[in-house]
Amino acid sequence: MNLTLIDAFRKFGALPKYRLRGLSAIAADGAMVLSCSEQHFGNPSRGVLRYEDKLSREPEDSKVIGLLGQHLTLARDGALPVRMVVAFRADVQTTTRSYHVRPDLIGKIVMFDGDHFIIDFTRLPEVGQATGSKRRKSSRMS
Repeated sequence: MNLTLIDAFRKFGALPKYRLRGLSAIAADGAMVLSCSEQHFGNPSRGVLRYEDKLSREPEDSKVIGLLGQHLTLARDGALPVRMVVAFRADVQTTTRSYHVRPDLIGKIVMFDGDHFIIDFTRLPEVGQATGSKRRKSSRMS
């Protein structure tokens, strides 16, 4: 689903302060919402989608980058979960971006040194699987 930046952030209960180029926000539930670029993803191990980037890629006086740095610090220090919004070019002939969300993934900041940051995303456990496991255990015990 192609969304606007605002609509993508709203899916997680957040609103970016900078409506055109917002990179992060803190959602109503306390999670950090991060706008990610496709080219910064990697797969370091099975079941892990890693996002790695540097704040220094953008001009130092950028308000958007300053706010992202504040949000990364809050998320790191408070062990906040990170939710993913992915930015992509909807049409290769234009610079217009579209966004989609990954509600099935939850991220954790594994490193942030004030510039370089790494966030590992993993799948949320499915409610049905957790319940099914408990049922099997309890039925074996009977």
